Amino acid sequence: MSLRNQPYMAPYVLPGRFVNVPGRGEMFVREHKHANPSAPTVLLLHGWTASSDSNFFAAYEALITKYNVIGVDHRGHGRGLRPNVSFQLEDCADDVAALLRELGVSKVITVGYSMGGPISMLLWNRHPELISAMVFAATSQEWRATRKERARWKVGRVLSPLIRRLSTPRIIYFGLRKALPRNHEMVKYIPWLLGEVRRNDQWMVSEAGRALGKFDARPFAHTITVPSVVLLTTKDSLVLPEKQRQLSEATKSQVVELHGDHFVSFTQPSEFSASILRSLDLVLAG
Repeated sequence: MSLRNQPYMAPYVLPGRFVNVPGRGEMFVREHKHANPSAPTVLLLHGWTASSDSNFFAAYEALITKYNVIGVDHRGHGRGLRPNVSFQLEDCADDVAALLRELGVSKVITVGYSMGGPISMLLWNRHPELISAMVFAATSQEWRATRKERARWKVGRVLSPLIRRLSTPRIIYFGLRKALPRNHEMVKYIPWLLGEVRRNDQWMVSEAGRALGKFDARPFAHTITVPSVVLLTTKDSLVLPEKQRQLSEATKSQVVELHGDHFVSFTQPSEFSASILRSLDLVLAG
């Protein structure tokens, strides 16, 4: 079926709104408040090129059964801020801290997926009083330890103008369709997901890749003292499993293994959702 002929269907997402955060601008927030006033608050921090919805929509319905949930779109991603400055991961962490204070939220459990992992680590480093526990999913404390990795980021920066030019609906659709078997439950959402991907500011996404290539939490990752879990994607070809294990060792985190690749939230939604809940159960148990 072609993109033109496939009907549009949207999955369940949380209620969303824009919050005016003084000194930063209007931040888009997905938010659910649990009926139990003592329910913990989970803060969802999405990955590179994604948004809160495209990264976590498969887990939304499961999460709201037990938790308050806050999902944000980072700078240049989805409906996130579009400041006239280059992308810095530190700014994303400060954005989130300012948003939580504006919402009157004093403590959260972070769930940082891929790029969301570094942002959650920087949130801990810069605003530790806001974090009660942490889940690191498909992420690493650095992506620059070897010469090969550093060279890959440099090549990516050189090619980024070409990549932006080739990010057409047809090419993105082809990539998404190829990732799924013909009768997969997520095929029906591909036109929706394509629209979500195209919300991104491609210049800022490119800048985010540059920032990720420079990120290195090894000097401070060991200072994380709150309960933490590494949700380790065992077949990941983008964030290698050994890097995820190194993060678990540095942070003394428990490990939950999820047998999937980096896009497991889309290709294995049920397993992804169950693994997120399992990881949260573990950090709450301390």
